[in-house]
Amino acid sequence: RFLVKKITVAPQQRLSLQSHAHRAEHWVVLEGIGTAVIGENTIAIAENSHIFIPIGVKHRLTNTDTSTTLVMVEVQVGDQLKEEDIVRYEDDYLRA
Repeated sequence: RFLVKKITVAPQQRLSLQSHAHRAEHWVVLEGIGTAVIGENTIAIAENSHIFIPIGVKHRLTNTDTSTTLVMVEVQVGDQLKEEDIVRYEDDYLRA
């Protein structure tokens, strides 16, 4: 019912805009700065920030720094913790 991942985002890079039908996520920023898109809101994040993403809400993480890696811990909570639960809407790496 839960899975913990360490996520790193290189400078000036971002994760895909995505959602999940079967899990929520909690993000805790360990290092770096950036923005988190949660639904229609864009939130500035930095070290010690934390974000909650409810099930079904579109979200994206962007590293806005030019030289420092953004590092976060992602805690997934739900009844399906598989990659198949990812719906990608936009993706810089052509996985959408």
